[in-house]
This record gives sequence, structure tokens and C-alpha cells, in this order.
Amino acid sequence: MAQVLSTIGFDADDTLWHNERFFQMTQVHFAELLAEFTDKPTLMQRLLAAEKRNLGHYGFGVKGFTLSMIETAIEVTSGRVSAAVIAQIMDAGREMLRHPVDLLPHARAAVEMARQTHRIVLITKGDLLDQERKLAQSGLGDLFHAIEIVSDKTRDTYRGIFARHGTGADHALMVGNSMRSDVLPMIEAGGWGVFVHHGHEWDFERAEAPSEDARYHALQDLGELSDLIAKIESP
Repeated sequence: MAQVLSTIGFDADDTLWHNERFFQMTQVHFAELLAEFTDKPTLMQRLLAAEKRNLGHYGFGVKGFTLSMIETAIEVTSGRVSAAVIAQIMDAGREMLRHPVDLLPHARAAVEMARQTHRIVLITKGDLLDQERKLAQSGLGDLFHAIEIVSDKTRDTYRGIFARHGTGADHALMVGNSMRSDVLPMIEAGGWGVFVHHGHEWDFERAEAPSEDARYHALQDLGELSDLIAKIESP
């Protein structure tokens, strides 16, 4: 009997290793730098608006985030932000690009398990150099049959990737911590979308779960992935 699934896709940031916590730590520092001009909730709203506005220009990742912080600092201070504060914001961005890669629980075991029975693909979005750095430091790179670093994750993105690395999206499963990027477009592409709870989630990536869809599943952690794949593959 042919396998139901030919390919398993894994998201990277906050699915296989920690990432969002470094953004949140930097946001705390950012708020401290601008405390005399505005309160933290207002600053975070302005920053998120800048990030959304700039995605089409800078894409996802630390570099775009840093530029959005600088833009927000200029806006909330009406151009009075000092060069010293701008320099500290830039230093914070560089520090984020140097942060160590800490694997999440069960990450290596889940990837090794999936590799034994399926073709596995890492699908991540963001800055190319930063994603390559984190993948190299993770020690997981050699486990994947293919690596796809994309500008965004859409229905057509998934259809193209799983056509190249398998037998199509309708025979593929995508695992990730983002409902907006990892689950919804994958289900729209015809595959299975598996949401893994992480606890730290960027507001932009939040969306309503497609709870009524038979191809949607939610896991508490990657330790549950093996049983889910077996359930989907069972006749």
C-alpha cells in the first residue's frame, strides 16, 4: 500500500529552536531606551505597525526588525532620538544575529524519526545568512533531504516545494508553530497542517485555528509527532 504521506516539512524558528524569545528580550531593551518618550504598550503597537508596513520592503528577520525599531524610534520621538540611542538599537540587532541556537525539546528526535520513513524538508523564511547560520549551528542540517529558505509561506510556496520534494502538497505534512504561516496556507495547498504550541508567538503570526478541518492537528510538542504520523498513515 502506498504511503499517505511522502514528505514531511519542518519550520525552523520556534519549532526546532528558540527564536522569538530573543525578539521579546530586545523589545524590552527597546522600551527602556525610549521610556522617556512613550509607554511600552504604545511603543509595541507602533513597532508592530512598522514591521507589518515594512515586510514588503525588508522581509522577515532580524535586519528588518532592527530597521523597524529605528523607524519607530524616529516616529515616537518626532525625530529627536539621539544618535547614541540609534547606535544601541543597532547593537541590539547585531547581538540578536549572534545569539546561540538552542534546540527545543524533542526537536532532534522528531527530525531523525521522520527521516527514517519519509523525505523531510526544512522550510523557513527570513534573512538568508541568518537562517543559514542557525541551521549550521543547530547540527540538524545534514538530516534534511532539502532546505528551502523562502521570502514568505503561501499556498503556492508549499505547492511548489512539495512538488519538487515529493509527490505534491496533498501527500505532505507541514509542522510549525505559526498558524498563519505553517498551518493555514499548507491546508489551503491541500496538505496537512500541524500546529506545535510554543508559548512565544509574534502577533503577526497569530490566526484562528481551522479546528473543523480534518487535515488540521495540534501538538503540545514535537514528542507527539511520531504518533500523529502513524495515525495519518494507518489505513
